[in-house]
Amino acid sequence: MESWVVDWIKEQRSLGVKCLEIKQRGTKYYVYHSTTHWDKNIKKAIKTSKYLGRLDRERGMVESHENQESQRSEAQSTDVRNVTEYGNSILLQESLKDLKPLLIGAFPGNWEEVYALSKLRVTGNVPLKRAESAWEKYYNIESINPNLKPKNLSKMLHEVGTNRDGQRVVFRTLLDRSEQLVYDLSYVFSRSVSISLAEKGYNKDRIHIPQINIVLLCSADTGLPTMIRPLPGSVKDIKTLSNSLLELDIRGKVLILDRGFFSEEIFNFLDKLEISYLIPARRNSHYYEERIHLNEHFRYHKRLIRCGCKKLGNKYLYLFEDQVLMLEERDTLYDKLDAGRITKVELHEEMKKSGRILIISNRKMNEQEAYELFKRRESVEKMFDTYKSTLSADRLYLHDDESVFGHVFIAFLSLYAYCKLELLLKKAGANKKMTPGDLLFEFSKVYHIDFGEHGKIMEVPKKIRDIEAKLGLNIFPT
Repeated sequence: MESWVVDWIKEQRSLGVKCLEIKQRGTKYYVYHSTTHWDKNIKKAIKTSKYLGRLDRERGMVESHENQESQRSEAQSTDVRNVTEYGNSILLQESLKDLKPLLIGAFPGNWEEVYALSKLRVTGNVPLKRAESAWEKYYNIESINPNLKPKNLSKMLHEVGTNRDGQRVVFRTLLDRSEQLVYDLSYVFSRSVSISLAEKGYNKDRIHIPQINIVLLCSADTGLPTMIRPLPGSVKDIKTLSNSLLELDIRGKVLILDRGFFSEEIFNFLDKLEISYLIPARRNSHYYEERIHLNEHFRYHKRLIRCGCKKLGNKYLYLFEDQVLMLEERDTLYDKLDAGRITKVELHEEMKKSGRILIISNRKMNEQEAYELFKRRESVEKMFDTYKSTLSADRLYLHDDESVFGHVFIAFLSLYAYCKLELLLKKAGANKKMTPGDLLFEFSKVYHIDFGEHGKIMEVPKKIRDIEAKLGLNIFPT
């Protein structure tokens, strides 16, 4: 092959042109676009070539008549076209497909707006004034036509917030799929004088600003959120629990709570509702004085856990001693003693409880099962972090309580979709290197081009093909 031909190929490759093949016939050179694909039937790579034109030393590639006609036809058909993000749109559709039928039934008048806004907010808070523009970037695979004008969306949030029955349809269906539930409470701040839910109340940061309490219930079985509910900021933790559970029927299920709900009042309340519970005791609880022999052991994430169980009336007391945690807490206690913050008597008393976790339940189970259920409460804490930090759903620019209810429900749907993508990554072992936001960003690089009478999906990059295969998806055409 002559040097000028080699130089031409190098120049084309430097311009990003790939898959070129030069064939020589006598003294003439011809250019082909050559690729290979795997034939599953014959289990062999098959080569496919398309003739592009003749290579001339002075003029470069002289395109074939057929290729010129093809490009001219395509140019004519692309006079009016629309380019939209295909990959992330399909991914979001997958993450919300099990909720879509519920939304159609629960909100028949405005489910399209609910569905569209929840998709838009999976990667962060999209202001209502930008929703219409943001939606136009997505490929509309479902051919829905939501009205995303700001005024209509404000009206929709109010209507959805008022429609508590519709929200319960969604929550009830998700709760029925779960046997083990984690309950927790957080808060968002608001200075709006027109939102009566915003009241001064207790929060762990001890910030005296009007707040709205947010109750979140998630499934320990599936790792997905199952219910959300905003409450007045002055309502205490225990009261929020009773109000929420009276609205839902979760008899026979296991409810996992944090030690903020530890009280005899809660025990009796849950017993009356026939709900099994799992609650860690406060360190100053008299239940720590019960003698429980640590005769069993197991390992949790390679950490040695000694354990034992004792029945006391209708309750089961599960005591655990984490050997690593015990050393850490004892080291902290000695630091406090050296700093003069505790006395030797207090040190002696606290040393007895170091590394120990006492869990109270009204259900009999083995110690390891109880411990692993207790650890699953961390899932709801992560969801609250996603709700606030990733989805930015704690930003409230609203003017009435009903709109707050609607906003929180939309955020719940977005959180559900985000968690579905997170579980997809976790199942594939890719969650340590990639977040759902990263995944959606990568898939957004696959575009759909509308030529008017027809459309086509742009070439899918190899990196995205590899991600699709690793996640076990089949959303791009082969």
